Amino acid sequence: MSLTIEDVERLQQKLQEDEQDYQIELQEGNLLVMGPSDIESSEIGAQLIFLLKLWVNPRKIGRIFDSSGGFIMPNSDLRAPDVSFVAAQRLKRTVRDFGQLVPDLVVEIKSKTDRISKLEDKVKLFLELGARIGILINPDELTVSVYRPNGDIEVLTGEDKLTITELFPGWEVAISELWPPVFE
Repeated sequence: MSLTIEDVERLQQKLQEDEQDYQIELQEGNLLVMGPSDIESSEIGAQLIFLLKLWVNPRKIGRIFDSSGGFIMPNSDLRAPDVSFVAAQRLKRTVRDFGQLVPDLVVEIKSKTDRISKLEDKVKLFLELGARIGILINPDELTVSVYRPNGDIEVLTGEDKLTITELFPGWEVAISELWPPVFE
């Protein structure tokens, strides 16, 4: 049985009524149900969103979304990257619905239970469907992999600088700034 976006919306409504906290995506007519991520992954996502918004908002070049923002893909999938960006000219006004476009930037952050190969597949699918940049953050290895539509993959670590000149000319952040601080 192949499910639709409307089926997902009905299920989400039912889960909200039952006060259940699950994120649901639709992939090739099948439901993907995800519980909350570990807090380290969540903190990394929050830090990246913060750093991007500091650059993006004053320049009014687009919108940053967290892991709750769902996008309906051209292949009818409903997907929600951990962090995403859509350029202002592609989304002039936020809608009270799922976005019906592929984000320009998609970021996946490996949680402790995620398999890296599935996350790589998800990033690559976004690129195939029109994303301009895909990023995979792996806290286990302390790496940030930047994927481009031409197949290039750049792996960054330590004090390497993450730059995304295609979307954010002049923006950069040291990879070490993404990892949660240790308070001693």
